Amino acid sequence: MHLLDISDLSADQITDIFHLVDKLRAGNTDLQLKNKTFILFFPETSLRTRVTFEKGINDLGGRCLLFPPETLNKREALSDVIGYLENWADGIIVRHPDYSKLQKLAEKSSIPIVNAMTSRNHPCEILSDLYTIANLRPNFKELVYTFVGPKGNISRTWMDAAAVLNFTFNHVCVQGNEMGPESSNYTFHTDLEAVLAESDVLLTDSLPDELRNEDYFTKYQITLERLRSAKPEALLNPCPPFYRDEEVSSDAISSNHFVGYEFKKNLLYVQQAIILFCLSH
Repeated sequence: MHLLDISDLSADQITDIFHLVDKLRAGNTDLQLKNKTFILFFPETSLRTRVTFEKGINDLGGRCLLFPPETLNKREALSDVIGYLENWADGIIVRHPDYSKLQKLAEKSSIPIVNAMTSRNHPCEILSDLYTIANLRPNFKELVYTFVGPKGNISRTWMDAAAVLNFTFNHVCVQGNEMGPESSNYTFHTDLEAVLAESDVLLTDSLPDELRNEDYFTKYQITLERLRSAKPEALLNPCPPFYRDEEVSSDAISSNHFVGYEFKKNLLYVQQAIILFCLSH
């Protein structure tokens, strides 16, 4: 099975992946990837996702072969590339801006293709966030999630997760950043103050150049004052890399609302679980 998009999964399959994570966290590893080889396409700038994929595979006894994502940009048809690679690899993990390249690999591949981030989406990252939130808030599907920022791979993946798991997802930004028609799971807003009071989880992503200005910061920056207008125990989960006093204020990051750096610790276990799940389906 491939994992290119959270929408590829059902709610029950996400639950199954989370149960696998529980077992991995408890130490039930047994070198389940022994003698298996994975080819990774990652840029040099990738930190968290690359470290956790490489370490996660190594910890389970597997081997990694690393290439830059530009390797997939050559003229050779990707159907031919995967036709050769599957002779020697047990899975392919790709971080590449062009989602269609992953689709072309997956169309002809008999081994799992896992999306480690594209400009369209970032499924492993958001599944990891949801797993950790589920551990902090067992009623995580009943919470209200509010993403403040432009449409992009992070906000789009949260929207997809809301549809699969049937939770409420608010999207707040300047007009023109709508990601699709509104539904029982997705609503778009231009007024942040109007949705703060109902928000349990505040989400952000780093800002493009056109939104790094005082007008945006005044209307949409997540500050400690604004966090105090949200639910009393609201969580602030900025997608790294985040930038203080841009999408989030320094005092917000210093507050107890910030989920903290250990929030991402489960990324390693979630990605291990995704690999094991894809290999077994």
